[in-house]
Amino acid sequence: MEQEKATLTIDNYMDPHFMHRSNWLRASVLGANDGIISISSLCIGIAAASSTREPIALAATAGLVAGALSMAAGEYVSVSSQTDTEKADIEREAEELRANPDEEQKILAEIYVRRGLTPETANQVAKELTASDALAAHIRDELGINEITQAKPIQAAMASGASFMVGGIMPLMVTLLAPVKSMEYWLYGLTIVFLVILGIIAAKAGGSVIIKAILRITIWGSIAMGLSALVGYLFGVNV
Repeated sequence: MEQEKATLTIDNYMDPHFMHRSNWLRASVLGANDGIISISSLCIGIAAASSTREPIALAATAGLVAGALSMAAGEYVSVSSQTDTEKADIEREAEELRANPDEEQKILAEIYVRRGLTPETANQVAKELTASDALAAHIRDELGINEITQAKPIQAAMASGASFMVGGIMPLMVTLLAPVKSMEYWLYGLTIVFLVILGIIAAKAGGSVIIKAILRITIWGSIAMGLSALVGYLFGVNV
């Protein structure tokens, strides 16, 4: 009973960390941000040159579908390339351990010395970890690959594509409901609101500063929408 209480006390005082969310959170925020800004910017550009709702809504729908598929495919290809590199490094490290285990143990000890251990302690730690699982120790401490940072292509692709769809639906709804004559202004104003909400959610999920996340996401979003509206005004013809 006392041991259980001690365990509960330790758990209650453990610092919360968010690194385990980094892979899917990055892909989700990127996808949602891209969905909101891309569809809004596209619609603002067309709304600036259009006097009817149909072209704006059609562009939003096509952009939503194409963008979600593109984000998912791009994220999968990108993260898969990272996975291939990780696997190649792991295979190379396994070969080096088979060919020269003593030298690899010295490399491991040098890493621990650079991290602050004394040479004696570093050698002892390297020796014990090598005896337990040499490859795992080198993957973690020499290559810097662990369960948190390891690339997950399917997870990243699904998070990115789904979040793009969720983000893009918001400006699509605006194109269906807002007055056509002032469509670009409605899109701009509500998109800022959507981006603020996304910044708050991302900051909460990642444990970061909320105001910093909001400013970063809204400033760049405003620039993208402003440039899109300018293109629409400069090159648009009423349709």
